[in-house]
Amino acid sequence: MATEQTYNIPIRYRKMENLHIVFWLLKDISWCMLWRPLGIAMVFPTLIIAIVISWRTRQYMSELCHNIAITVWIIANSYWMISEFFHFDAMIVYGDITYKYLAIIPSSIGIVLLAYYYLLWKPTHKNTVETM
Repeated sequence: MATEQTYNIPIRYRKMENLHIVFWLLKDISWCMLWRPLGIAMVFPTLIIAIVISWRTRQYMSELCHNIAITVWIIANSYWMISEFFHFDAMIVYGDITYKYLAIIPSSIGIVLLAYYYLLWKPTHKNTVETM
């Protein structure tokens, strides 16, 4: 009988990840309810914890790529929220492109990173222990 490898998360890391979800939800609820001070305040703990989680999982390429993708998504999402809070989201950057659409830059970085992982890294590292 083959033994299956497991990926264990220390409880203190899991607690941080769960708190990260609380901050993230508070940020998004604040955005929906137009609670500008709380929404902006929640960007910092949400982003900081996302960065810490990415750093702590750096030994597994699958975890690192997904966690960095989450981090840049939070950056994009937070930028979009702030652009709406301060009413520059609809201002024109160039042609039909408004400032809100600049959130596509960090979002695209996340997609490119995941494409790299799934299309290039993972197929060439089939024997590497990963979580995916």
